[in-house]
Amino acid sequence: MERALRTGAMGMNAQQTRVELIANNLANVNTTAFKKGRAEFQDLMYQNIKVAGTQQERNVEIPTEVQLGSGVRLVATTKNFYQGDLLPTNSQLDLAINGDGFFQIKRTDGTLAYTRDGSFKLSRDGKIVTSDGYYLEPDITIPEDAVAINVSKDGIVEAVLPDQTEPLTIGQIDLVKFINPTGLKNIGNNLYLATPSSGIPINGVPGSEGFGEIMQSYLESSNVDIVEEMVNMISAQRAYEINSRTIRTADDMESTVVNIAR
Repeated sequence: MERALRTGAMGMNAQQTRVELIANNLANVNTTAFKKGRAEFQDLMYQNIKVAGTQQERNVEIPTEVQLGSGVRLVATTKNFYQGDLLPTNSQLDLAINGDGFFQIKRTDGTLAYTRDGSFKLSRDGKIVTSDGYYLEPDITIPEDAVAINVSKDGIVEAVLPDQTEPLTIGQIDLVKFINPTGLKNIGNNLYLATPSSGIPINGVPGSEGFGEIMQSYLESSNVDIVEEMVNMISAQRAYEINSRTIRTADDMESTVVNIAR
């Protein structure tokens, strides 16, 4: 019975972790460019009670094994990077990536982070920054007297100046991509860091082969499907209940054995 108790407890812990991930997905349903997470599990080691192929008697081999499992464990929490819907906005500095790629963001310590959240703002010195004040890399400074900003699909940034017939090109937005984006480290604030698992960042021009285009005055929405997450939550709740019932059943059976002598 002890094995059943341990296995049931592990099953409950696994489903609790699954519900926590679902809750985080639902909490971020309105977070710009949020990518939903998924828990991945593996079964644990098995005890071989009887090994297949052993001879039970002369010229007779056992065709199947007798194995008892010992539970489940969490092996990964992966991000699903498929694209969310692109929603129109009225801001010239709202940028969405239609396809693969990440914006590069320079943090205060000089290191680079990566995001698909293109809800940019202007700092007091005219530089394009994130909502937390981190600079877009490479730096782009908007002229103080600019009356409009244009960002093309290939990332060229132009400023419309007073009394000028032609817009002034002031910068180029580059994108990066990764061989294994699920290997990126999520550090919050809609930012990711490169890891040995993600591979090194590959720079490219928006709209070139393998890179998405930049859509001005659009933002990418979260890719969380509320209906799907609610179904997953119900499934996890039922699995949690079944595992708790396993523990109760094992406890009842153990009590029956203890009470036989009474």
